[in-house]
Amino acid sequence: MPVGSTASATAPTVAVLIPCYNEEAAIGSVVRDFRAALPAATIYVYDNNSSDRTIAVARAAGAVVRSEPLQGKGNVMRRMFSDIEADVYVLVDGDDTYHAASAPEMVKTLWDQQLDMVNGARVTEIVAAYRPGHRLGNLVLTGMVANIFGKRIGDMLSGYRVFSRRFIKSFPALASGFETETELTVHALELRMPIAEVKTPYKDRPPGSHSKLNTIRDGIRILKTIIILVKEERPIPFFVGIFALLALLSLGLAWPVMMTYAQTGLVPRLPTAVLSTGLMLVAFLSLTCGLILDTVTLGRREAKRMRYLSIPAPGDHPALAADRRGERS
Repeated sequence: MPVGSTASATAPTVAVLIPCYNEEAAIGSVVRDFRAALPAATIYVYDNNSSDRTIAVARAAGAVVRSEPLQGKGNVMRRMFSDIEADVYVLVDGDDTYHAASAPEMVKTLWDQQLDMVNGARVTEIVAAYRPGHRLGNLVLTGMVANIFGKRIGDMLSGYRVFSRRFIKSFPALASGFETETELTVHALELRMPIAEVKTPYKDRPPGSHSKLNTIRDGIRILKTIIILVKEERPIPFFVGIFALLALLSLGLAWPVMMTYAQTGLVPRLPTAVLSTGLMLVAFLSLTCGLILDTVTLGRREAKRMRYLSIPAPGDHPALAADRRGERS
C-alpha cells in the first residue's frame, strides 16, 4: 500500500514537521501542498515567535499549530521531536522552496529500505533560490564533515529530510539555530545509520517571503558547530592536532636556545626557554586530554547506540508489527 493512502494495521503514521518564523506569505502553500502529497499525514506547524499572520494562515490551511518561545530553529526542532509521536517524520522548512511532491518517494524509500534518514538534496538552476554564497558555503562545510565523519551526504544543509522514529527519539538535539542540520548529519554518520539521499527540486521563495539566513553569520555558527562536534566525537585527532602545533612551536623556540647553550654553555634567553618548556608541557597535557576523552566518547557512543537499538526499525516486518500492536492495545 503506498504511503499516504488509507491507513492500515501496517501502514506507517506520518508526521510533517514545519518550523516557522514569519512565513505568512508561504506557509499556506506549504501546508496545502504537503496535505495533497501525503493525505494521511498529520501536518504540524511550530511557530517561533512570528510577528505576522503565520499562525492564522497555517491554521486556516488545516495544520496543527503549536508554538515554541525559545528563538532558533534548533530549539523548535527539539520541541517538535520531543512532543510528536509517529513512525515517519518529514521535516521541511516553511518557506515554500522545497518540492512537496517528492515527499511520498522519500517516505517510501525510508520505509521500504528500513532507513533512518533520507536527505533531500537540492537541485535548481534558479540563482536567486540557491545563492552562490550559500552554495559555496554548503560545499565547503559539507566537504569538511565528509572528510572527518564520512562522505555519505552531498547536501548537508538541506532543510528537507525524512526520519525514522528511532532516529528522532535517539537524537539529542543540542543546537539552537540553523546549525542543527549539521548536528542531524553528524548524528547519522556517527552511529553509522542506514541513510540515503534523494534529489529534489528547489525553488525560489514566493513574493513577500524573505530569507532569515545570513551567509557569514550562520556560516561561522555552523563552522563552530563542526569544530565542537569534532572535539566531542573525534577527540584523538582534535587534541593530537593541538599537541602537534604546540610541540612544533615549542621546538621552534627552543632550537636557538639549545644551539647557544651547546656553543657557550649559557642560557641568555631564559624567558624563551621557560616559554618553550611551558608550551611543551601544555602540548602533552592536550595529548593526555585527547586520550582520556576518547574513552569518554566511546562510552557516550555506546550509550547512544544502545538507545538507538532499543527503538524498532522502520518497515513492515513481524517484529515491528508486534511491537506496534503492543503499544496500541
